[in-house]
Amino acid sequence: MNLSSLKPAKGSTHNSKRVGRGQGSGKGGTSTRGHKGAQSRSGYSKKVGFEGGQMPLQRRIPKRGFKNVNRVEYAVINLATIQYYADKFKVDTIDVEFLRANSMIKNSEILKVLGNGELTSKVKVSAHAISATAQAGIEKAGGTFTKI
Repeated sequence: MNLSSLKPAKGSTHNSKRVGRGQGSGKGGTSTRGHKGAQSRSGYSKKVGFEGGQMPLQRRIPKRGFKNVNRVEYAVINLATIQYYADKFKVDTIDVEFLRANSMIKNSEILKVLGNGELTSKVKVSAHAISATAQAGIEKAGGTFTKI
């Protein structure tokens, strides 16, 4: 076997359709494009979502809801997760810089502490926001929370 003997597998290739080569070929005249209309012209390209002039689905369905431009998206961390990190990394301070350094949140994200789970270690927590249950859980364990 060498490069000059390579060829496609049997049945995997087809002859191309030779259009516009006379009436005797069966594909002459209109070159399989039909008569008149946009699709028979050269340079025609259908726009995405075009339904042949029928009102497109995107415009038939009513608009619903709204996008609140003032919404603040938080990256969240629960008390159970704080306890896990405190045990795993043997640290007494969990803050945004620690979480970013360990790739747990992105640089652009702001952090909120939520109260799911239980905290047993005395940990200093620093974040942008906190829920009431999380605040109570941190204080119950003897830790402190500071808002950034």
